[in-house]
Amino acid sequence: MRLSLTTWNINSVRLRIDLVAKFLKSARPEVLCLQETKCIDDAFPLKRFKRLGYEHIALNGQKGYHGVAIVSKIPFESKDIRTFCDKVDSRHISVSFGDKAGIARPLVLHNFYVPAGGDIPDPLVNEKFDHKLRFLDEMTACEPLHPRGEDRHILVGDLNVAPHENDVWSHKQLLKVVSHTPVETEKLKAALEAGEWIDVARDRIPMSEKVYTWWSYRSADWTVGDRGRRLDHIWVSRALKDAVQDFRILRDARSWERPSDHVPVTVTLEV
Repeated sequence: MRLSLTTWNINSVRLRIDLVAKFLKSARPEVLCLQETKCIDDAFPLKRFKRLGYEHIALNGQKGYHGVAIVSKIPFESKDIRTFCDKVDSRHISVSFGDKAGIARPLVLHNFYVPAGGDIPDPLVNEKFDHKLRFLDEMTACEPLHPRGEDRHILVGDLNVAPHENDVWSHKQLLKVVSHTPVETEKLKAALEAGEWIDVARDRIPMSEKVYTWWSYRSADWTVGDRGRRLDHIWVSRALKDAVQDFRILRDARSWERPSDHVPVTVTLEV
C-alpha cells in the first residue's frame, strides 16, 4: 500500500481552510498533519474535511494558539496526546494505523508543534526560549519516541529548528537567531539520534543543497533573496527508511493568496 502523508503549519485552519481544500484536491495525500490550527476542537472545520474525503480526524486544539490535528482518509486504530514541560498547550498528537486501514504491520504517526522560542536566544532572560530548550530535551528523553528494530514510526511537524548549515539562507548571519542557534540545533539532533530517526529531507537531498519550508511574513516579497529556513520535518524510523518512495516541498504554496508562512511537505511510503 502506498501512503502519502503531508505536514503543514497552516497558521489558522479556519482562516485558511480554502487553501487546505485547494491543496487536498490537488495533492490528495492519504493523511494530513496540521500545526498551529489555532482553534478549540469544537470549532475545527470537521464537515469541510469530511466532504473532502477525510473522515478520520484526531484533534488537540486550544483557543487562539498552537493546536495540532491529523486528518485522514484511512481509519486509525488509536489516538494519543502527550504533554511536555508540564504544559497543556496542544503541541502533540499521535495516531496508529493497522488492520482497519488495511496495513498489516502497525504504523505509528506523531505530529508535533515545537515552541518557536521567542526572539532572544537566552533562556535566562527569555522564558519562551527556555521552554523550547526544555521541550526538545523532553523529546529526546521520551521513550515512545525511541523506535527500535522493526518499529514502524513516523514523526512530523513544525519542529521550529533549522538544524544544518544549508537549512537556512545564511548560516553565518543566523547563528544568533532563534531557530538556528547552536544550542537548538544540537538539541534537535540529539532527539533525532536518540530515536535513531532518519531525516527524510536530508536522506534524499544532499547536504550541499539549500532546502527551505518557511519564509517570513516580514519580507514583502518572499522570493527576493529566497531567505528561507527548513523548520518543517519528516522523520521515519530505521524500519521505514527503504519504504520512502518520494519526498516533496510545495514551494509554490507560499505564493498563494493569504498564505501560511510555511508550505506543505509530503512524503510517500510503501507500507
